[in-house]
Amino acid sequence: MAASNVNSPVMQPMQKETRKVREFRRREQEILDAALKLFLEQGEDSVTVEMIADAVGIGKGTIYKHFRSKAEVYLRLMLDYERDLNALLHSADVDRDREALSRAYFEFRMRDPQRYRLFDRLEEKVVKANQVPDLVEQLHTIRASNFDRLTQLIKGRIDEGKLEDVPPYYHYCAAWALVHGAVALYHSPFWSNVLEDQDGFFQFLMDIGVRMGNRRRRDGEPSV
Repeated sequence: MAASNVNSPVMQPMQKETRKVREFRRREQEILDAALKLFLEQGEDSVTVEMIADAVGIGKGTIYKHFRSKAEVYLRLMLDYERDLNALLHSADVDRDREALSRAYFEFRMRDPQRYRLFDRLEEKVVKANQVPDLVEQLHTIRASNFDRLTQLIKGRIDEGKLEDVPPYYHYCAAWALVHGAVALYHSPFWSNVLEDQDGFFQFLMDIGVRMGNRRRRDGEPSV
């Protein structure tokens, strides 16, 4: 049988399409990365589509080949963030060691407080203005999946006697409140000056978060 010709007319369209898709995705990621950098540095309200295009080195029209609006850029960034958390919650490390869950969660949420605060602010804007509702629905679907996974993992820790036996949402809502408060402190003009060692303080908070909700041994109970 003759060897197949990789340069045959039949093969070329498929190869070109694959390269085109790869190039499209690469450019899309460049746009997202540039937009995130600008949003963090200058604030999302000050950043225009033209500024994002200039940062990538493309025309404004190219942006609209990838995204319908700046609001869609917001949502895509938030979707990627929640998908990263979803991957973490389903990772082999968390499956093997449920005690790793708390630290992994707090490290994920607190390692970049500026991005966390940006996404929290962006979500409030797009939901309030009813922008890109299809992507907002996707975001909330992923988040619901993350909550389901957290509930499953927390129930397992409760059954093992490691966490206080309360509704699982008590645990992850308490974790959210700790992270949210920590980020507010980080960005507070007053408290940011008080926190001379921000990295050390955030590490301290993560250590508290890891222990938060652990079941306390009652008098007369044997050690677990």
